[in-house]
Amino acid sequence: MEYIIAFRSTNHAIKAEQRLLEKKINVTVMPLPSHIHEGCGICLRADPDVIEPAMECLAKENIEGIRLYSRKMSDSRYIYNEMEIIGNHMDKEQRLLLDRCTSGGCGAKISPGELSKLLTGLPVFPDENLLVGFNTSDDAAVYKLDEKRSIVTTADFFPPMVDDPAMFGRIAATNSLSDVYAMGAKPLTAINLVCFPQAMDMGILKDILFGGAEKVAEASAVLCGGHSIYDKEPKYGLAVTGIVDNDRILRNDTPALGHKLVLTKPLGTGLIMAALRGGAASGEAYDKAVRSMERLNRYAAEKAGRFNVSACTDITGFGLLVHALEMASDKCSIVLYPEEIPYFEEAFQYAGDYLMTAAGQRNREHFSGRADVSRLRFELQELLFDPQTSGGLLLSVAPEQAADLLAAIREDDPESKIIGEVITRENKVILFE
Repeated sequence: MEYIIAFRSTNHAIKAEQRLLEKKINVTVMPLPSHIHEGCGICLRADPDVIEPAMECLAKENIEGIRLYSRKMSDSRYIYNEMEIIGNHMDKEQRLLLDRCTSGGCGAKISPGELSKLLTGLPVFPDENLLVGFNTSDDAAVYKLDEKRSIVTTADFFPPMVDDPAMFGRIAATNSLSDVYAMGAKPLTAINLVCFPQAMDMGILKDILFGGAEKVAEASAVLCGGHSIYDKEPKYGLAVTGIVDNDRILRNDTPALGHKLVLTKPLGTGLIMAALRGGAASGEAYDKAVRSMERLNRYAAEKAGRFNVSACTDITGFGLLVHALEMASDKCSIVLYPEEIPYFEEAFQYAGDYLMTAAGQRNREHFSGRADVSRLRFELQELLFDPQTSGGLLLSVAPEQAADLLAAIREDDPESKIIGEVITRENKVILFE
């Protein structure tokens, strides 16, 4: 093991070397390794027995922009890990994924309002075979192959929301596959999408990819390649292609009047992950959230295929209310049953302690004026706006079949509930019973 000290400028590096040699602290000047991007062209190499006094000396010199890395040989190549410098002293290796990220999961999504502005005015490419594009904010694109079948294509990736690399891989892959299930389709192929810090241990990336591959296999799809780039923060997801019969395509904005709404997973993963970052989440809450995020929507979607389902979407970063808003579109209104909405009790508690998410507040701002949530408890309001990572499906099903569909889905998703219904258009898009 040895250490690499990188500097923002060459002058800082030369000054640091001079001061360390004056203090008889032996360091070696060397070219900056290609694995380290943030630094000038040279750096200092230090052995373990001198790194502590070296860092203390440099702290007294007030040299800014220092980055510290450990370096060890593995399989004939160097592995680099960035170290944290807290209070101008070396503290610990940055091994944890969350140390690298300012936000994680679907909470990192661009807000629905900003996204809508970005998409407005983009060129449209008319094609009679493009059955579903981005104009309806649907979960995936659908392109007609022939009179019988269509392909479904989507891509999704985000920064970590957990420290365990394999678990992060499983959650990200599950989330990516969900968009295909939301369209009523079966996933066929998946391609890895990877952003990863060059100085971070590549063994971590291997574990992420392994976790993702596990979920692709569970989905009975084929992992067939990918694309990777170096980045300051790790990010992972999939581009997924699926197939669907033309008469079985599900859209997010076609709910039939009178149909009941079924939600297949409880709300609150965003709040629990926020509590995790703040050191406030209990182990039990974390386990519940992770189990939910890792559970494929495959099983609920396959059950739904046997019933009269008129619309479907998956609940992700925009939260339940914004996704319900997209489902209602300009055609109908949706009534929600507040007492029936499933959520994690711990998330309700965290909301009551005013532990909120930035994405949740962006969702609240976008939703403003579409419904009156003031009579709902504040905790429930936050849950309705909470950004879900790898959330459940929201299904619109014929009322006479709703109970049977719910019973079937609960075999694998026991917390599923009937949470509302579709009605004729009223002044407010979303209403509460």
